[in-house]
Amino acid sequence: MEKLPQVVLFLESSRGSGRAMLRGFASYARHHGPWAFNWEPGGLNEIWPRLSRLDVQGAFLRDGKHIRKVLALGIPTVVVGHHHEDFPGVAHVVTDSEAAGRLAAEHLLGCGFRHFAFCGPGHIHWSTVRRKSFQRHLKPAGRKVHFLKTPAEGYETSWKAEHAKMGRWLKSLPRPVGVMACNDDVAHHLVEACKAVGLHVPDQVGIIGVDNDELVCELSSPAISSVAINFERAGYESARLLDGWMRRGKNSGPARIAAPATHVVPRLSTDILAVEDAPLLKALRFIRNHARENVRVAAVARSAGLSRRALETRFRRELGRSILNEIRRIRVDLIAQMLIETDLPVSDIAATLGYENVQHIARYFRREKDLSLVAFRKRHGSP
Repeated sequence: MEKLPQVVLFLESSRGSGRAMLRGFASYARHHGPWAFNWEPGGLNEIWPRLSRLDVQGAFLRDGKHIRKVLALGIPTVVVGHHHEDFPGVAHVVTDSEAAGRLAAEHLLGCGFRHFAFCGPGHIHWSTVRRKSFQRHLKPAGRKVHFLKTPAEGYETSWKAEHAKMGRWLKSLPRPVGVMACNDDVAHHLVEACKAVGLHVPDQVGIIGVDNDELVCELSSPAISSVAINFERAGYESARLLDGWMRRGKNSGPARIAAPATHVVPRLSTDILAVEDAPLLKALRFIRNHARENVRVAAVARSAGLSRRALETRFRRELGRSILNEIRRIRVDLIAQMLIETDLPVSDIAATLGYENVQHIARYFRREKDLSLVAFRKRHGSP
C-alpha cells in the first residue's frame, strides 16, 4: 500500500487569515491528494521536540522562533512571512500590501476625508509597505499622512497604556480624519481608544483595517471596514507548489506566493461622507444610492442642484477626480465585489447592474482594473 505524504501544518486557527489558508490548503489536498496532515495549532514550540523524528515530506508554517531549525531539516517548506523577510531556498506567502494601501486610500478618499493618518509598527516590513503605499496614493490629492507607531505583535505591552497613547494622538489630529490601521487588530484598538477619549467613529474618526477578519471586524462596535485579503487562494497555491516540490523530493525555490488584496468590505467604521460642501454631498450620496443603475453625469448634477460644469469643478477641487471617475470607481468596486463574493455568471452581473451586454461590462471593467472579468475572478476569487 502506497504511503501517504505527511505534511506538517504550523498555522494557528484563531485568526481568520490562518483559517482561510488552511481551507485553501485542504481544498487542494482534497482534489489532488490525499495527504496525511499533522496539524499543530499551538505552533512549533509544541511539536519541535518530536519533529525531527517524524517522517515528514513537507511543511507549511508561519515564521517564528524555530523557523531556522525547521529549514535546516531540508524538507520542502512554505513559509507565511510575518516577522521576517525572505529566507533563501523556500517559498514565501506574502500579502499584497501595496494594493492594500492603495485600496484603503481610495476608500477613505471616496468617503470625503481630507485628513489622513496611519497606525502600525514602524519596523515591520509589511506594515511599512502598507503605510508607504497609503501615503503614495494620497499624495496626488495633496494629502499629508500622520503616523503613529505601535508595538509589533507579540510585544509585551499594556494595551491600556497603548489606548491612552492612541487617544492622545487621535485627539491631536485634525478632524474628521480617515485612519488606516495596519491590520484589523490595530483597527479594533483604535476604535477602543476613540471611545476612551470621547471621539465618535466614524463622524470624527473613520477607521479601516486590513485582512477582513470577520470576527474581529464584526465584534467591534462599530463594526470595522477592512481591506479583504484572499488568504484562501494563497493557501491553495501554497499547497500546489508544495505538492510539486514533494514529488521531486526537493525545493526548486525560492518562490513567492501572493495573497492578493481584492476589495474593501465597508462597515460602520467608515459609513460616512465627510464632505462639508452640501451639493457635493448630495451628489456623492446619489451615486452610492444608485450604484446598481446606469448612472449618468447629468442625473448626478440634477440631484445636486448645480450645473454639470459647476459640480465638475467641485469634484475636482474637493476629491481630485471627475464625476465620471467617481461613478466608474463605485461601479467597478461593486462589480469586483460580486465577482469575488458570488458565483453569478458575468451575464447575470451585467444585467443586475444595468449594462446593455457582457461586452460593455467587459470593456468598462478592463479599462479600470487592467484585467478581464475572467482573469480578475480567477486571480482573486475562491480556488
